[in-house]
Amino acid sequence: MTRHHSLTPLVGSRICHDLINPLGAISNGVELLNMTPGAGGPEIALISESVEAANSRIRFFRVAYGGTSETQVLEDGEISEILTGMSVGARQTMVWSASGSHPRNEVRMIFLLIQCLETAMPYGGTIDVTGHKGAWQLKGTAEKFAEVNELWNIILRDEEPQNLSAAHVQFALVAMLENEMGLSVRMTQDVDNITLNVVVD
Repeated sequence: MTRHHSLTPLVGSRICHDLINPLGAISNGVELLNMTPGAGGPEIALISESVEAANSRIRFFRVAYGGTSETQVLEDGEISEILTGMSVGARQTMVWSASGSHPRNEVRMIFLLIQCLETAMPYGGTIDVTGHKGAWQLKGTAEKFAEVNELWNIILRDEEPQNLSAAHVQFALVAMLENEMGLSVRMTQDVDNITLNVVVD
């Protein structure tokens, strides 16, 4: 592992850590405003909802792009809370149907695959995650999917990404984790479903 490669997730963790604090301060400020007589209203409710969504997204990014160790675990309650918050105001509804505690590096992989499915489901839908420790399934259900076969082939066929944009970096990171973690990702797709079956050796 190169020095640059090992520093990248630490940079992600640092950015997320530094953003959490000011968002927490805004959230506290909104709570104080709500306690002031006559200060509530749709504007304050919108700010509160936006701050909560931003907090959930940063927590999601911290797992997906931050550093991990083989000994770290995440409880399903925390994971479900993050994904529920991510679903507020989003086109995709995310459902965590697993239970128990899970290795953080595997949850990182799941979160990155969720973002891959988000890319394939720009018109909305539901993403349901089931599984436990080494065997996972992600099912995206939607009325319409985007054509992103070149991006899926980065994961499924180990093809080198061409002109990869920042919005699609998750596909390259999953491919990297396939080599690092011994992942096996299989995809099936029909008219209204994309199913990803993931096995960690």
